[in-house]
Amino acid sequence: MKYITLLLLGYFFISFNATDYQNNTAEKVKNTTAKRGFKFGVWTSADAKKSDADYTKEFKKYKEGGIDEVLINTGADPKLLKRIVPLATKEGLKVHAWIMAMNRPGDSVALQHPDWYQVSKEGKSCFDNRPYVDYYQWLCPTRKESREHVLHLVEELAKVEGIESVHMDYIRFPDIFLPISLLPKYNLVQDAELPQFDFCYCDECIKAFEKIHHKNPKESHNTSIDMEWKNFRLNAIKAVVDDAYKIAHKHNKQLTAAVFPYPEMADHMVRQRWDKWNIDEVYPMIYHSFYDEEIDWVGYATKQGAADLEHKKTKINTGIYIPGLKNDEELKEAILLAKENGAVGVSFFDGNALSDSNLKTIKETKASLK
Repeated sequence: MKYITLLLLGYFFISFNATDYQNNTAEKVKNTTAKRGFKFGVWTSADAKKSDADYTKEFKKYKEGGIDEVLINTGADPKLLKRIVPLATKEGLKVHAWIMAMNRPGDSVALQHPDWYQVSKEGKSCFDNRPYVDYYQWLCPTRKESREHVLHLVEELAKVEGIESVHMDYIRFPDIFLPISLLPKYNLVQDAELPQFDFCYCDECIKAFEKIHHKNPKESHNTSIDMEWKNFRLNAIKAVVDDAYKIAHKHNKQLTAAVFPYPEMADHMVRQRWDKWNIDEVYPMIYHSFYDEEIDWVGYATKQGAADLEHKKTKINTGIYIPGLKNDEELKEAILLAKENGAVGVSFFDGNALSDSNLKTIKETKASLK
């Protein structure tokens, strides 16, 4: 009985200590999160013709509605960015320089070099045969000149004083698979990888791949299950991101990116494996309506991404598509689902879609998290 009593006492103390440890750990996590704060951001586009007064009005509206940061697309124009940053920071907003990276529609420099563009399995170039939409003009991440052009644009933005990060978008390949809800719009069925949407088969990519693997993907029996060919393209995007990371940090800025919902899905749909990148923060576009999913999918996809980043320094910031929400109740639920499942913030697409009612809900939800 003496030994049984000692065992029971030991079990009690171990259980108590374990529970105490778990409670302390949970409290530390809670305190760390509270100290860091849960961020609220919005994607928005700039226009050089817009007056400073109009920008100030827009930024003031965001700030009063609980927004902390703006991700601004200036068309990779550092001069316009320099003009806008002080206006946003004066209103208390942090600024990220949003850039369309590999997809460069209307890029006046790139358009002088037709060989810079990605080529489909059918042998058609994005220069003059664009998949899905006319603004899909994708540059090759392997070709030295095209990747250096993109990295030069990143550096020019990174030099701008006052920004938090260079925020890369379209840092991937064209969609091999579209989100399911978009397929009817293009009268498409995508049950397999279709050659007209499979990129990049340009001479430079084929040559670089052959040098490593001693085979030509054009001669592959089934490129959709050729893992070396798939990984070659995943690594080509990773290499651009990793170089951009070095450039951003050289100028004391962070590197962030808008990405597809979670790594396995991004890998499958657009050759993008963002959990393997050197990057400070990712903003997965968890637009549930694009995938015919319900609002709880915001939590699911956030959790998937957070799990893949568990042992990495990269943070996750959930992107929410405002037009895909039924009402303000869903907006609040999406925010809470993102926070509960590992996000350090949420960002909304886009500024023009945010109604006064949306901003009121964001502000109230933000206050409830404190």
